Amino acid sequence: MTKTGIAASVAVLMALTGPAALAQTKPMPEARHMTATPAALTVQPDQMRASKLIGTSVYDVQNQDIGSVKDLILTKGGEVSAVVLDVGSFLGMGGKYVAVSLNDLKTSNDRLTLAQTKDQLKAAPSFQLEPKDQNGHTNPTNQAGH
Repeated sequence: MTKTGIAASVAVLMALTGPAALAQTKPMPEARHMTATPAALTVQPDQMRASKLIGTSVYDVQNQDIGSVKDLILTKGGEVSAVVLDVGSFLGMGGKYVAVSLNDLKTSNDRLTLAQTKDQLKAAPSFQLEPKDQNGHTNPTNQAGH
């Protein structure tokens, strides 16, 4: 290879690898975002962790246990569409799932309270956590976004 060919090859190689080397030295956008606001680094007083909400008992206004939070249903935009309660079950049997709005649940004295009775929730339509296929069979292989 001639000197001109070698010089051209080196110039092409530098042009191709130069931007990659620079990209590696820039901080990741996520890291900049996380360091920009200290509030993003901890749970705020007006926020709630989903892991703490799921499984929590729900009480009516007469302080009677009416069920527990089974799951949260999220929209594609990340908003809580519904809170699914497990109502009327004993040791995981005999109950049903009912969906309520997150706005209907109130937090007081470190408890979740709902202004509905257990009988009202038992009379409400059941919520299917698992989608059904065309034959009406439950399809437990539902994946996020489907």
